[in-house]
Amino acid sequence: MAMRASKIQSAKADAIGELKTKIGASTDFVFAEYRGLTVEQITNLRKQLRAKNAEFHVVKNNFARIAFDQLGFPKAVEPMLAGPTAVAFARGEPNEVAKILVDFAKEVPALKVKAGVVDKEFFDQAAIAAFSRLPGRNVLLAMLMATMRAPVQNLVYTLIALQEKLAAGTPAAAEPAGSPPAEPAPAETAAPAEAAAPAEAPAQA
Repeated sequence: MAMRASKIQSAKADAIGELKTKIGASTDFVFAEYRGLTVEQITNLRKQLRAKNAEFHVVKNNFARIAFDQLGFPKAVEPMLAGPTAVAFARGEPNEVAKILVDFAKEVPALKVKAGVVDKEFFDQAAIAAFSRLPGRNVLLAMLMATMRAPVQNLVYTLIALQEKLAAGTPAAAEPAGSPPAEPAPAETAAPAEAAAPAEAPAQA
């Protein structure tokens, strides 16, 4: 009897350890109830999630509670681990993973999105639904960088234009449009020639 109990404990520890490894290899998580989904529907959902670098696995609630707790996740995760539970383990853009699940649940009501964990922050059902509608991190970073880079780009374009003007021999500071042409500088007035001296009279014989 003791040997059997020891084997059960060993199998339980192995299962929890395997789950912790899977959790540790992921960045974000979405919890869902899958009761009523057909094998074909689950296969289709997994295919969509794999395209976003995520996996969808059914978990044993007791093992999952222990694993998430030992890894320091919020206590709010525990109530989510009740009933038939599956977890989407995300390693890419979590909002894209959430979007797939939220959209799938609209088409297949048997899937119910419960909540999620993003950067170890708990997102309830409403928050994860709102999160699914946001742009991804890469898109947000690109938008931020574009905003920050805009003044620098304008300066660069101005300097390039100035350099091209100088290379073409165009003055850097052009005269304002509509200015009258500059008048030529007056020529220097020549000094009056000295009066010629009268010719000497011929010498008297």
